[in-house]
Amino acid sequence: MKIAILGNGRIHRWAGMLLILGCLCACGHSTHGAGAEQAEEDNVESVRLLQGVWIDEDSEVPFLKVKGDSVYFATQVNVPLHFRVINDTLVTYGAEQVKYPIQELQGHSFRFYTAMGDLLSLRKLENDSLPFGSVVVPRDTLVREVLRKDSVIEFQGIRYRGYAYINPTSKKVVRPVMTEEGIFVDNVYYDNVIHICVYQGTRRLFGKDIRKEMLSEMVPEDFLHSSILSDMEFVGVDTRGYHYLATLCVPDASSCYNVMVDVSTAGELSYQIRLQ
Repeated sequence: MKIAILGNGRIHRWAGMLLILGCLCACGHSTHGAGAEQAEEDNVESVRLLQGVWIDEDSEVPFLKVKGDSVYFATQVNVPLHFRVINDTLVTYGAEQVKYPIQELQGHSFRFYTAMGDLLSLRKLENDSLPFGSVVVPRDTLVREVLRKDSVIEFQGIRYRGYAYINPTSKKVVRPVMTEEGIFVDNVYYDNVIHICVYQGTRRLFGKDIRKEMLSEMVPEDFLHSSILSDMEFVGVDTRGYHYLATLCVPDASSCYNVMVDVSTAGELSYQIRLQ
């Protein structure tokens, strides 16, 4: 390797230092990359051994089924989780990535640690025809017809009737939850679009579809992502227009936001948080 010599015969020290640092960085990067690739290597034999239906060794209750690269939990609603076995760890990929250290995996014995650190012992069934992996519809969404709500409000001697049509959609909202056994699963729910309209007698004064994304400036982004537009109430009329109360909730949780949906007499929408 040649290093340039300046006119006064001194070595250009700065260039030399850069060259040495460059070599060290290149070598370090190569070593780290190889180590990372080795660490992420899939354990193909473990994936093969996991195929089938596994029951709890103590209660003999069906617990999970593995088919291909998907795992189905008995307590799970709707969707399977993609998984890998990396070294001696079962890794599931859903709304969250979760790692479960494996203590033992043999032909019919599977022992691993849950997210709470408990050791779970499973036994494989000879028959893998149990109905795991079928879509289970959440109880809240079994009734898929449109729900109609209406209220009559009188203002300055005039009767106004406000309607809210709660329409189920196919838009999924995935909520990760931890089961009593310490397993993270993805529960799936369906969002709504709500049509609101106001009538004076037979004359329609206003009509609009409301989606939760329209309320994005009123609620935090992470809450909006995990919530559904669950309800809408016609609550008032005044000189400014018509007023609805929208409710955004996280499914199967107590977390909700109430947002006032104000409609001007010109049909323009505005929103504000309703404080309890």
